[in-house]
Amino acid sequence: MIVRRSAAVLAAVAVIGAAAPAAAAPSPSPSRPALPSALYGEGDPQYDGVWRQSLALLAQHTAGVAPPKAAVDWLTGQQCADGSFAPYRADTAKACDATTTVDTNQTAAAVQALAALGGHDAVTDKAVGWLKSVQNKDGGWGYVAGGASDTNSTSVVVGALAAAGEKPAEVKKDGRSPYDALLGLTLPCEGDGAGAFAFQPGKKGELTANADATAAGVLGSLGAGLAAGPGKGGQADAACAEADSPGQAAANGAAYLTDALAEGGHLVSALPGAEDQPDYGNTADAVVALAAQGSTEQARRSAAWLEKNAAGWAAQSGPAAYAQLILAAHATGADPRAFGGTDLVERLTATGPAPEKTTGTEKADEEKKDDSGPGFGVWWFVGVCLIAGIGIGFLFSGRAKKRQP
Repeated sequence: MIVRRSAAVLAAVAVIGAAAPAAAAPSPSPSRPALPSALYGEGDPQYDGVWRQSLALLAQHTAGVAPPKAAVDWLTGQQCADGSFAPYRADTAKACDATTTVDTNQTAAAVQALAALGGHDAVTDKAVGWLKSVQNKDGGWGYVAGGASDTNSTSVVVGALAAAGEKPAEVKKDGRSPYDALLGLTLPCEGDGAGAFAFQPGKKGELTANADATAAGVLGSLGAGLAAGPGKGGQADAACAEADSPGQAAANGAAYLTDALAEGGHLVSALPGAEDQPDYGNTADAVVALAAQGSTEQARRSAAWLEKNAAGWAAQSGPAAYAQLILAAHATGADPRAFGGTDLVERLTATGPAPEKTTGTEKADEEKKDDSGPGFGVWWFVGVCLIAGIGIGFLFSGRAKKRQP
């Protein structure tokens, strides 16, 4: 996902750019302490720990797997006293302060995961309170508090509000709701990028179509979250028309995505020099958005493309990538345990602590499968994605990565 181009992100890129490639398996050192055993993935969590943990828990929940208590406790323990979440706090005994890099995306993702699991109202209520306190005057949110509103951040917060039982249309700042902010980021039906969402306006206020932001904007306009199910929009394959309502904006965005996916079934990378390479993460996000809107035909075609092609990407990228594919399977009614011959749930589970229990059907499946370990890699090169606007799609993916020291 594209996120706010903040000074903190720029600093992150500087750190990442200076890192030298090394072995995949991290080892404790004076400069790099061992990662928590309850955390999913082996990559450096500095930029995405809460995000990938939230996606992992959410994906497991949609697949009927009860996440281990330790993993859930790790996530709730990351919360700051004011309700916000930073990407990763190595020492949670130390109170958050002005130097703690909290952000709306991590906070909103945590809310969505914990609300789905249930029993964490105190945590989610406090997080929603913080999100409301940093809402911008245009009704939207930026990646960091006070940052200019963008489609991706606004949409993931909308998903969090809805998950927590709020009515996003009634969450207003200066009389404007998040839907007003999203409508202001839609392109007209004429010209390049007709019906798409922009990430943010350009320096002169111009709007440029962005597939990643469009997938996010469709979900946000529907009031849906990262684990959206099929058919929420109810306007399948509608023609582009003036976006005078959130529902029409979602329909327009879905039409744009359908066109973008029609030729090859997938989106392509926005990385310079890699424009002809598939973008697996953003394709998975587009599948969820299209399914939620009700554009099931294209959603299923692109999900089928992911089944055939995305296993290697997920194995290299880690838990967030497996989670994205599970959420795409969930949205389209596919079986995440037989996704192109890969048991995505098993692979995701293997990147973290073992789940404590499963539902009846899942338990039977667990007893039948062999326990040979899957291959999975590190996933952490987030900074460049944040700056270049090429994330996972809908918020972080593992497309461009460096090995951890």
